[in-house]
Amino acid sequence: MSSPGPDLTPDELDSLALRAAAGDREALEDLLAAVQPRVRRICGRMLLFPEDAEEATQDALLLVATRIGTFAGRSRFTTWLHAVASNSARSTYRTLKRRAAERAVDELPVAADPRTTSVIAGSRLDLLEALEVLGSTHPELVEPLVLRDVQELDYNEIARLLDTPLGTVKARIHHARKAVRPMLQVHD
Repeated sequence: MSSPGPDLTPDELDSLALRAAAGDREALEDLLAAVQPRVRRICGRMLLFPEDAEEATQDALLLVATRIGTFAGRSRFTTWLHAVASNSARSTYRTLKRRAAERAVDELPVAADPRTTSVIAGSRLDLLEALEVLGSTHPELVEPLVLRDVQELDYNEIARLLDTPLGTVKARIHHARKAVRPMLQVHD
């Protein structure tokens, strides 16, 4: 097969993903090449600093490669990919936050460290922090909210991806929005 570009149709991606899930190494290589730009966009929506988004992208692609066998075709591959990439971006954020917290105050550089810039800048990171708080008490609410409000998947896709009834998905998103809204209020 010739090297596929990022312009494969969802049907072509599904077919490639199912072949890769069945153990076809060439299909996996083609799939990873085809989805890398999409994964980079997904991670870039959540992490402000390009190097952080790239780290999350590489982690997500590794997860796709190692977990492709779990893709069963019940939903679109792109829907499954959105969940993997979103979770990777959140994991990268947690790692960056932990690294920043581990530094003693007197060790902090005078100039901003570009490796932790994403942790201390911007409203997307306020959302990531709110998701961390929400996840500590209601982890079942986080993924539906990210898939809907950050990745902009429709409710039916989310229900299929999570193998959860549509009404439950809508309720979880409603409760998640209600829980994070106070954490995202602008404070003067």
